[in-house]
Amino acid sequence: MATYEEVDDGAPIVQLLTEEWRMFRDSGLRPADAKELLADVLDDGEIVRRAFSPIAHSGGGNLRRWEDLRDEMMHGNRWFLEEPMDMDRIAELLNQLITPQSSLENLAWYRARLTSNDVPYELKDMGAPPPHLAGHGRANPAGIPYLYLGSTRATSVAELRPHTGERACVAEFELASSELKFADLRDPRGLISPLFGDESQIIKLRADLPLLERLGDELTRPVQPRGAPYEYIPTQYLCEYIKTCGFDGVLYRSSVSSDDGINIAMFRPELAKAVHIEEVSVEQVSVRISL
Repeated sequence: MATYEEVDDGAPIVQLLTEEWRMFRDSGLRPADAKELLADVLDDGEIVRRAFSPIAHSGGGNLRRWEDLRDEMMHGNRWFLEEPMDMDRIAELLNQLITPQSSLENLAWYRARLTSNDVPYELKDMGAPPPHLAGHGRANPAGIPYLYLGSTRATSVAELRPHTGERACVAEFELASSELKFADLRDPRGLISPLFGDESQIIKLRADLPLLERLGDELTRPVQPRGAPYEYIPTQYLCEYIKTCGFDGVLYRSSVSSDDGINIAMFRPELAKAVHIEEVSVEQVSVRISL
């Protein structure tokens, strides 16, 4: 509570804890029940009736620095940056985003490839491309193949941006181990806990959460093919760093899946094995527009 200050135009503390740290979000408690529980824990029945505001970090966090860094990598300096970010801090944060293996146990993983000339692929052809054929990817630089998998068949096909009527081969993959370590950038606020550390550490963590959310958004953001050679550079830089921190891959949301599917970019393709293949037809492609 010391990381919040009481203000006249603030918000209830239960609301702030839910929005900032995802507390109570999946508890099944009604708002009134959450207020009662928090009042009991803090032994203060009045605190849930007052209004608060989060205390901001004096440094403002690293999000602004990331904005400058990505622009420099794309349009200024690529290999020798003028003022790199505090990557040690990024490593600290990433170690709080290790997704529990139990949350992935019930997921299958798929890779899809559009067929050409109506000739289906064989199972041996469904892995990552060889280095000399690996182009710029969302996570991998050209020439360094990663294996991109989706959590559903539809997700893996949707990531290809197919046209109606096209056909694709979809292979199911099994991960080589249940001990693989993935950086989960789908919902950082849902993984990171504010219950560890002193007040200054919590305030600093609050300032850095927007950066982690932005990194997840970067991996999800659609990129036009003509811009891929340079617009993918910031996420390639991020994933290269994540790899040096001992991770086997990164989990991120799909921006094109209609079934809440998720994606994984595996840094070492040999850690997954194709076990089954089938051919599918793209029956419909949906489009959403905004003004």
